[in-house]
Amino acid sequence: MLLATDLDGTFLGGKMEDRLRLYRIIKENKDIQLVFVTGRGLESVIPLLNDPIIPTPNYIIADVGATVVNGYTLESIEPLQNEIESKWPKVYDIRAEFSKIPNLIYQEVPQQRRCSFYYDEQVDLDTVRSIADSFDCDVITSVDKYLDIMPKAVNKGNTLRALVDLLHIADDDVLVAGDTLNDLSLYHVGFRGVAVGKSEQGLLDSTQENEAVYHAELPGAGGILECMEAYKPFSNFIPEKTATAVRAKKESNPQLVMVYHRLPFDKEVVNGKAVRVAPKSPNGIIPSLLGLFEQGRAGMWIGEEVLQQDGQPVKNQLIDEEKYPNLVAATISLPKEDIDQFYRVFSKEAFWPTIFSFVDRAKFNHDDWNHYLEINRVFAERIAKEADEGALVWIHEYNLWMVPAYLKPLRPDLRIGFFHHTAFPAADIFNIIPWRKDIIGSLLLCDFISFHIPRYVENFVDVLRSHTPFKTIQNIPVAHQFLTYSCALGVDEMTKIIEVDGRRIRLGAQPVGVNVDHIQRLLSKKEIKQKIEQQMERKEQAEVKRIVSIERLDYVKGPLEKIEAFGEFLAEYPEFRGKVELINVCTPPSQGMKIYDDIRDEVNRAVGEINGAYSTMDWTPIQYFYRSMPFEEVVVQYALSDVAWITPLRDGLNLVAKEYVATQGIREGNGVLILSEFAGASVELPYAILTNPYDKKSMKESLLKALVMDEEDAALRINRSYEQVQHYDIHYWGRDFVRELEMSGK
Repeated sequence: MLLATDLDGTFLGGKMEDRLRLYRIIKENKDIQLVFVTGRGLESVIPLLNDPIIPTPNYIIADVGATVVNGYTLESIEPLQNEIESKWPKVYDIRAEFSKIPNLIYQEVPQQRRCSFYYDEQVDLDTVRSIADSFDCDVITSVDKYLDIMPKAVNKGNTLRALVDLLHIADDDVLVAGDTLNDLSLYHVGFRGVAVGKSEQGLLDSTQENEAVYHAELPGAGGILECMEAYKPFSNFIPEKTATAVRAKKESNPQLVMVYHRLPFDKEVVNGKAVRVAPKSPNGIIPSLLGLFEQGRAGMWIGEEVLQQDGQPVKNQLIDEEKYPNLVAATISLPKEDIDQFYRVFSKEAFWPTIFSFVDRAKFNHDDWNHYLEINRVFAERIAKEADEGALVWIHEYNLWMVPAYLKPLRPDLRIGFFHHTAFPAADIFNIIPWRKDIIGSLLLCDFISFHIPRYVENFVDVLRSHTPFKTIQNIPVAHQFLTYSCALGVDEMTKIIEVDGRRIRLGAQPVGVNVDHIQRLLSKKEIKQKIEQQMERKEQAEVKRIVSIERLDYVKGPLEKIEAFGEFLAEYPEFRGKVELINVCTPPSQGMKIYDDIRDEVNRAVGEINGAYSTMDWTPIQYFYRSMPFEEVVVQYALSDVAWITPLRDGLNLVAKEYVATQGIREGNGVLILSEFAGASVELPYAILTNPYDKKSMKESLLKALVMDEEDAALRINRSYEQVQHYDIHYWGRDFVRELEMSGK
């Protein structure tokens, strides 16, 4: 089989899932020869040859049929090229004549063997054709915009005809594909063809009576597959799985575009060079989001990465073709200084402290805001370029607040969802941000806006009251999943649907869950079981109760307040000296974040003072680890600890608390969770001991309560909490967000 196809709108058009299917069929079948037949100049085709996703063509017919080369070597195909060259008149003479025609604008692109112009309805085409005839040339138009002057009998169809004859390929083994009048000549030279879905009406009208032309319903690559499925011998090349998908297709799940500042890759060093590999660990947000694509759902993942040393942008690539066959990563390459300014400086100095109500730490720099806008614009333009028509776009986190503002005008067909992984502050806090109107205006261009818990939804709605009139369409009760009046962040009902300027916007409270299955797999590993058993035996012999605290080093997490409270606890309850130990793990912040240097030094000092005051030869009250700890070791600490003391001053959610509950629940343990009232997870876990991290008395009393709690009571509490964590796990979160986004706009 020989597939001769136009590029833009045809081979490169349609849904990404269809493109990937067609490309795989071509790559996997040596009996398929591929010919690009395009109006582009050869120079603009060459970048496609370096794209790892697109199959390399055997031949390229470029310049509307005036150039024909080998797709692998780019050498001209003789004698075809010589014959075409012999028909060309003097190009500069043609240009001189056509320059006299008003509104006919010469295209400033490489034009080795063509004369191409832009035109509009004001151009006198009769005059154009008359001048062309005087040079023995034809006029070829496309989409009422592009106009080419070509020697008579030089066009896509005739050049393809000559190539097929040169290769001695039977006409019945050739399929041509196009979508504009520019491709019309392909259907006049004796081959079966397909006009893909959404073709230019002029092409459809001109081929309506041609029985050899199939008018497909699906656009782009999907239309080619549809035609191949309809006719033998082309259908022999389509696997049954693909054929079934094509037949059933006409309506399938829309493409899901994931927009996150991180890319879903691990990196390994191979032969001294860092290379991307598919992620191995199933733990964390990114692997969980990847799970949405395991059943073959079409997707695009857009994220940022430091610009390579050679300055070349990274090509789109499949993430893991076996596990996620239709998921492609699109990299936004940025200089390291841009990423640092965008993420580690501005976002962390302006938005982060405001989001968590530490307004005294916020720094607002208008130059940095302009830079932030530029990065958001780059993300939006990449989404607009990559997304299928009608795709679902899931944008993550406050770093990309302004993406909807740039994206919606570019692609109004997209449904946009936004998820906040952080808290969302009350109106009087949020409105301190100098650019609050811009941010709210951008978010209101989304179709679905989601937060961890109902309180943040209501905070957002209160902010709206400061900025714009809106109508509440629906409120819903939340007691089935969340605490209401009994805790600091509780509310009894939540705004679900609002209407702004005639647009309905869905709101959601969807707390991120943990990967319970992964924790269960780790706990079932022989080596981890042995490690837990050995360390548990030593702990019981020492008769020491273990308190675990794991957090990223951040003033928001309240690490200093916790250490100081523990010191006061040991001073006030001397009977616990030698009987309790605090395992305090602080994960360092990203490199380059200087704003955490002071809190790091203060925590180091406080730990040193307490250990210096109370340590004995065989007991140290605080074991402090300032480093990242492998998740397997974290799970071991969860299993060994009698108490998890999770006391952030503010926290959007807190997954450590849920991971501890999952570990204890799976092991049928009796560990006790102490949780800050100001962590989002506090409204999900009613059986935790809630504490006020701003009040040292509350901190000490909650710790005492946990340490002396009856084991049966503790076991009952952890089991009830585990039921919640197990049901609303990470997979539930991802599916629930997509389900809500799919419902939006309806």
